[in-house]
Amino acid sequence: MDTMGQMSIGVTALVLAMTAPCYAAAGGQAPSAQIQCVSPADLTARPGEKVPVKGNRAFDRPEPDRPLRTAQPVAAGLRGAIRRVDLPRGKKLIALTLDLCEQTGEVAGYDGAIFDYLRAERIKATLFTGGKWMRSHEARTRQLMVEPLFELANHGWSHRNLRLLQGAELSREILGPQRSYEAIRAGLVINQCLAPKDAERIPPRIGLFRFPFGACNPAALDAVNDAGLLAIQWDLSTGDPSPSTSAKEIAEAMVRNVKPGSIIIAHANGRGHNTAAALPLAVPRLKALGYEFVTVSELLAAGRPVVAQTCYDSRPGDTDRYDRLFTLRAPRPPPPGTP
Repeated sequence: MDTMGQMSIGVTALVLAMTAPCYAAAGGQAPSAQIQCVSPADLTARPGEKVPVKGNRAFDRPEPDRPLRTAQPVAAGLRGAIRRVDLPRGKKLIALTLDLCEQTGEVAGYDGAIFDYLRAERIKATLFTGGKWMRSHEARTRQLMVEPLFELANHGWSHRNLRLLQGAELSREILGPQRSYEAIRAGLVINQCLAPKDAERIPPRIGLFRFPFGACNPAALDAVNDAGLLAIQWDLSTGDPSPSTSAKEIAEAMVRNVKPGSIIIAHANGRGHNTAAALPLAVPRLKALGYEFVTVSELLAAGRPVVAQTCYDSRPGDTDRYDRLFTLRAPRPPPPGTP
């Protein structure tokens, strides 16, 4: 075996060790407990739910501190920003990722039409979910958590630019979603939605992280990796945050730019303006080309992750522009009496 093959096996072993809970949970059949937790009628999209609501500060308060599941820092071969995965010849796996993020002073949306389609077509996806979004959408988070098609990942507490944070602020943004996730997962058992044995099928912690705005610096990358989180970027952007990007254009971008091992970024928080209409156009074409949708954890375990030492969208430095939009000031505290 050549050196490259040995390296690939070694990196894959590291990924499997780090993502085993997520990888196991994403495959297989839906546990019977899912039916007890969520009725089919509760899953479907609701009118108006997609639209973000500005001026709602009810969920701005940081997640309370609580003991967290321990995690080992990311090993040297996987430290940095993972952009895609090099796969063995003949494998045509791709990962669809959807960001569910929410900034301070708002309640973001939930694009139920996207999830209705993914469930109907049995399409796997990885959901990069903000901690604040989890708290403002707890019922939806529970649904996504027990759905075997999906794996949940970390997208920061309130979608702040981590390049501009340090110390306790940086730590809160990274660990806040884990606190939300663990509390909501525990609630599934406390509320007798899941038996303890069924809850064990849901990963006890989040293992993947996506930087808000796709922007990082060495200190933020180290903080994420030291927290035991693999930093996941992408190599295929749909451009769906722009209302002027049509469903047809999104679908064409997906089909035109995809390659085996691609990680695709889109949004499901009301800011993927035409994504729900684009997926039924793109998915059948991608399947016809032989592509199979898997979770990010499954994709990482199937090949050799391509790691960059900086974060960017399509070229190094292109996400640094977000530094000009934000300052080191902490978010404005919620008004007195806000829970």
